Amino acid sequence: MKGIQYVTDDTGKQTAALVDLEEWGELWQDFLDGLEAEREPKEPSVSWNSLKIEMEGDVRASVRA
Repeated sequence: MKGIQYVTDDTGKQTAALVDLEEWGELWQDFLDGLEAEREPKEPSVSWNSLKIEMEGDVRASVRA
């Protein structure tokens, strides 16, 4: 693949990759962001419907005030 070089050990097993940041820098940043997100402790999630209901309630409350 253009812009990617693999480092191999004595047995020919790929152990690392060199990424041309001129070629792949933006995609590489997205990849790193994903790795960092996986490393962080998982935060509790809220379903879209629950969030939508909560936000609609906040909007209604602010209109009444």
